[in-house]
Amino acid sequence: MAVARYESFLLNNVSTISSLESSLRSVTWFLPGRFKDAELASEALSTLLNVMSMYHDTLLAKVVRSDPKYHPLIPTSLHSRFTRAWTEKSNVYKWIARTLELIRYTELVIEMGLRRKVSSQNRWRSILFLEAIKAVLRLFLLRITRKPLMSPPIPERDFDPTALPPSSASNASSPTLAPSSPSSSPPVTPDHLKNNHTALSPHPLLVSPPPSRSESTVEDYLLPKALTSSSVKPSLSLVRTLSAPQEWLSEIVYILRPLVYATLLFTDRRSNRALMTALAMELISRSLRRTPSTSAQLERSEYGRRDKDMIWYLLRGSIWETYTRPKLEAVAEKTSHAPLLGLFGALMKDWIPLIDEYYYYTAP
Repeated sequence: MAVARYESFLLNNVSTISSLESSLRSVTWFLPGRFKDAELASEALSTLLNVMSMYHDTLLAKVVRSDPKYHPLIPTSLHSRFTRAWTEKSNVYKWIARTLELIRYTELVIEMGLRRKVSSQNRWRSILFLEAIKAVLRLFLLRITRKPLMSPPIPERDFDPTALPPSSASNASSPTLAPSSPSSSPPVTPDHLKNNHTALSPHPLLVSPPPSRSESTVEDYLLPKALTSSSVKPSLSLVRTLSAPQEWLSEIVYILRPLVYATLLFTDRRSNRALMTALAMELISRSLRRTPSTSAQLERSEYGRRDKDMIWYLLRGSIWETYTRPKLEAVAEKTSHAPLLGLFGALMKDWIPLIDEYYYYTAP
């Protein structure tokens, strides 16, 4: 079976594939402006890498869960714990979340293709259609979880693929198949743990003299190593359920904001009505949302991410046209003749027109 062969190939070459993905992602930043339709080639490559990475992450997560000997060096993030718990609990949540991510990965390359094939009016109708689908899917997720939405709604890769134990690749030709009988040979000791029984004495010239007194207290040393309440909570309880009407209204306003913004741009792209309405909805949602407790780390990080995303308004509407773009063009012009900064200035010049031409480069 072709799928099983590819899965086996991935598991046996996971380090090489991971390095190739990282290298190709770096290349996509330098493609725009290099040749005709370079931005389309760059975004198509980026889309392909994102979709394949999502498939690879799902595959590797199955391998990790099926290997009882695997113990991650770094604890799983709260976001991955929460989203993975929901994908395992509800198949509807899992497929809606994956569909949302697939749309997010492909929406820009779809817009680029439409810009070359159809009229501007039909392109904006397609954008509205995509935004409507995303809003409906997010409302479904809100109804399923009854909790504030996380972004992204699927678990992120929180382990190094190159650190997977060799037994994972050898014991399972495919994560969908049952593992074979365990190997009789003892597990291989990692290189960084070999010959660590006897410590080498450091050279006297490299050893600093002992301090006269300790500069840090015992509490300062132990506090970062202590477990928090989020570390022992069940994964589904990391975020508290929405209860008050204003909490629900806050999430609904935040979900509908991109659709309203795109609709107003479709009807009138010359005025500031779309920008001011989206910004007002952002602030209304922010004022209505609850203030999470200090122990609600996942919810606080999600709200912090939303607040940081407001900086994207510098690249939208009249703020971009009258303030941000002239500043960036001036910086690009000043750095164009500098030895090292010239590369940065040239890259900036290639990306500025793309922000003018395409909605999804700066879409909310």
